[in-house]
Amino acid sequence: MNDSSMSWMKGWTNFDPNHEAYPEADRDIPNIIDEDTYLSNEFTYLLSGNVYVINGATLTIQEGTILRCDTETPTSLVVTSGSRLIARGLKGQPIVFTSDNPPKARKSGDWGGIIIAGSATINSPAPSGILEGNFLPQYSLYGGNDDDEMTAIMTYIRIEYAGKKINQSKELNGLSLYAVGKKSILNNIMISHSADDSFEFFGGTLDINNLVSYKAKDDDYDFTLGYRGELYNIVAIRHPYISDISGSYAIEIDGYDKKSGLTAKQLSIVRIKEATLINLSDNSNYQHTSAAISSKNLAQLNFSDSRISGFANVVKFDNSYTSYSNLQQSFSLENSIFNVHDQNVVSRLAGTTDVQKLLKYNMFTTQFKSAADLFENPLDKKNPKFTLKQSRDSYTVMQ
Repeated sequence: MNDSSMSWMKGWTNFDPNHEAYPEADRDIPNIIDEDTYLSNEFTYLLSGNVYVINGATLTIQEGTILRCDTETPTSLVVTSGSRLIARGLKGQPIVFTSDNPPKARKSGDWGGIIIAGSATINSPAPSGILEGNFLPQYSLYGGNDDDEMTAIMTYIRIEYAGKKINQSKELNGLSLYAVGKKSILNNIMISHSADDSFEFFGGTLDINNLVSYKAKDDDYDFTLGYRGELYNIVAIRHPYISDISGSYAIEIDGYDKKSGLTAKQLSIVRIKEATLINLSDNSNYQHTSAAISSKNLAQLNFSDSRISGFANVVKFDNSYTSYSNLQQSFSLENSIFNVHDQNVVSRLAGTTDVQKLLKYNMFTTQFKSAADLFENPLDKKNPKFTLKQSRDSYTVMQ
């Protein structure tokens, strides 16, 4: 396990966006973008209402551009299938999507989020689906058979105070990636204070890296509809008092969507390397935490070189996994360290001794440790550090 300093997060992230004095918007963005459009960092832009990029148009956003998002009307950026978003921020000049409220008045769910609709494959009886949310139906289709497609380039982006749970079947995430293909490029993206999931992947074949989810209300990373891809360098920072009533996890994955039904197509298969999943719990509030990972509907998930801390359990499986060999084929965690306060693995088979063998070749704490005990400076409000303390060797053992 490479316990790096996570230096890739420096220079563009912001862990205290509610005190950031962003400039007021001086340009409006039209609700329909049907021709190639360029947004310059000379201006600050207002998104008000749902903005659709349609008809194969490309929306290009210059590095350092700030986009304020209206809190009075349902507001999201929707890049429809066949159109493109090119948003290349720089480490010193990230592109920021944030609430239009002033400092200290911003809150989770101030606006909707960013929706990217691609044309890659999904695990569904139908080759295409309809975007979640109340969007215009003519702009709401996604999915197809082009796993090599390129819909978006997004680098050095911050998405703040987005997300919204409309109802149990309709939700808006900080960033929703629908059937996005492998030629898209997404990295160095931070989503903070989302009122639903931070990142959700609906099918597709995109590989993605350098992601931060900070204090999401629901899941940090959610995978469904047969998503197949690799994630590298991902961070999820949760708080024990911030959770959705339905249950929230750093990672939630299902092999297929029960509402759509199981098909012969590929189940969700995800490989994750260098993940840091932290719940900022301590001995006064750890009882409010759940599992770090929820795996459902025969999903397959492989973790390596990762850190999981502050949760009740490492992983919870639903009842679709009916045997130990089922679990072995579907989940692995290796060369990692974990620190939980309850049983490591929760499943219908948890009573058997074999189940704990799923987590082999790892280090774990002999007793539960708070985030402040285990990491360098995780509670700093402006510049938290999540590097493991060297003193951990005194209370960790090898599995």
